[in-house]
Amino acid sequence: MNVAIKKYANYLFFTVCFLSFSAHAQLHVEISGVGATQIPVAIAGFANEELAPQTVSKIIKDDLSRSGYFKVINTLGAISETDNVDLSTMKSQGADALLVGSVQKAGDGRYDVRYKLYDTNKLSTLSAFNFVQSPQFIRVAAHKVADDVYEKLTGVRGVFSTRIAYVTKNGPVYQLEIADADGDGVNYAIRSKEPIISPAWSPDGTKVAYVSFELKKPVVYAQNLVTGQRTLIANYKGNNSAPAWSPDGSKIALALSKDGLTQIYSVNVDGSGLQRLTNTSGIDTEPQYSADGKSIYFTSDRSGGPQIYRMSSAGGDAKRVTFTGSYNISPRISPDGQTLAYISRRDNKFQLYALDLGSNQELRLTDTVNDDSPSFAPNSKYIVYATEIAGRGSLGVVSVDGRTRQRLTTQAGDVRNPTWGPFMK
Repeated sequence: MNVAIKKYANYLFFTVCFLSFSAHAQLHVEISGVGATQIPVAIAGFANEELAPQTVSKIIKDDLSRSGYFKVINTLGAISETDNVDLSTMKSQGADALLVGSVQKAGDGRYDVRYKLYDTNKLSTLSAFNFVQSPQFIRVAAHKVADDVYEKLTGVRGVFSTRIAYVTKNGPVYQLEIADADGDGVNYAIRSKEPIISPAWSPDGTKVAYVSFELKKPVVYAQNLVTGQRTLIANYKGNNSAPAWSPDGSKIALALSKDGLTQIYSVNVDGSGLQRLTNTSGIDTEPQYSADGKSIYFTSDRSGGPQIYRMSSAGGDAKRVTFTGSYNISPRISPDGQTLAYISRRDNKFQLYALDLGSNQELRLTDTVNDDSPSFAPNSKYIVYATEIAGRGSLGVVSVDGRTRQRLTTQAGDVRNPTWGPFMK
């Protein structure tokens, strides 16, 4: 069995806990690089934001700065969305946009976060809205404001209010954790004395599929993150691994070795309706549905070494997709269907690459040497991945053009196996 396949058969076993329990390790974010162009946006302090448990304007500033596509200009003092603002003065200070707002207490103990986004060039209002949230969800409201600013100024939907899932190891304890896209607001879904791997979000963001060794062999489960209830998806002879949801949430593709060599199968989300999709003399693994659900990308060594292939989601003939390099694994297709991300081994380095499927142009996105587990943000503009720094597992986030990078680390052990959640309704 080659190294790529071994990576997916090394771990697991766990004890289920509910998402409401708080984790103790929080991710620390380091930012490097900026986008090709940056939009200068002035962000004022929100009026009365000291009433809230967290500072809304700071969260918004941190979100936009972290994206790499904005130059944040601080203004003096707080400005409410009801205040009269001299937009010409803001423009003279270099701002193309101005964000102002306020925080008010609602009568039921919640907080009303209000904001207004101005275009200083056209001297007009770009957006105005409000979010009413419980105290524990003030960060969510701030992330949603940042999402709106990002979308209004770039034309692309923001991902600050989305979530990521990943596995941490602290001593003998493994946890599958759920956090905001900035690494804050951490909770755990699964706790274990054995490793956990291959988490995968359901399209509606309410469930995560994963592999477990609690039965002393790799078994695939899906767990509801709200109720904690889990469903056995695959417990066949041999290895059951690499779950991936179909875009409509009705099926899960996975890799099984029940009949010998590992091959690609699909099952219904309740574990019924097993269907074999590949039938080769090689190893086929790591399936991933395309955004339209019509295709599955996967890793196969049928050509003599691991490469990435594409086939119909119903199975059948497969076409090879990667040709540069002799070792390409872990395919992930962007939600917009334009980019394929994968890990390639070259010069004994495992690094993250992106392939533009329209132009067939390839771009190396990382300069680390032991990357794995890439996962696209739901707006297709960023990729989270696992890597190793100074012998410890950490997470990286990189824009698809490679210009903006973030590193997410924790003081409590290793961080591995990230997966980026979907847009939430």
